[in-house]
Amino acid sequence: MPSFMPTLTRIPTLPRLALAASLAAVSLTGFTGTAFAEPTEITVRVLGKDSKFVGTSMGGARVILRDAETGEILAKGVTAGSTGDTEKIMHEDRGARAVLSSKGAAQFTATLDLDAPRLIEAEAYGPLAQAQAANRVSATQWVVPGAHITGGDGWVLELPGYVVDVLDPPAHVKLPPDTTNVDLRANVALMCGCPITPGGCGMRTS
Repeated sequence: MPSFMPTLTRIPTLPRLALAASLAAVSLTGFTGTAFAEPTEITVRVLGKDSKFVGTSMGGARVILRDAETGEILAKGVTAGSTGDTEKIMHEDRGARAVLSSKGAAQFTATLDLDAPRLIEAEAYGPLAQAQAANRVSATQWVVPGAHITGGDGWVLELPGYVVDVLDPPAHVKLPPDTTNVDLRANVALMCGCPITPGGCGMRTS
């Protein structure tokens, strides 16, 4: 009687390796194909030109963080806190890299969920408590996911200008047609609300 021997079919090694590599590639693609957003904290401070931080005493400054390329608003709020330490901010020999802020100095902090580097525009408008003197300033910089902008002073925007309140003549005064001289009185302060004093805020010559 004839005998039958079972046959063993072998899969060639090379195709098996190729199949394994393909499955691994598909698996890795599933994990890396989706970018995960990373919380990124940004602290913005608004510094009056030749003065201190614009904070709660002046109604703060409105801050908007937006995507500079698309215009999408990513966060917005108002700076809150004190004007900061006068000696730390205004000393004559302060260097360009000196940290000016102190604990409690006015700021606005937001956390953005970024999944890729984005060119961010920070805009500040204020002081909100003095609308007649409010000014607007903005700046842009690239922000990388997870690279917080909180160290030192954070992101500082310098706000130029003065707060001017006309005291005399008062509003809605009708002057005689033959008026030749008008007495004018005004209160002038810095954007942080500090008074202008000799050798003090607003009087730096360097």
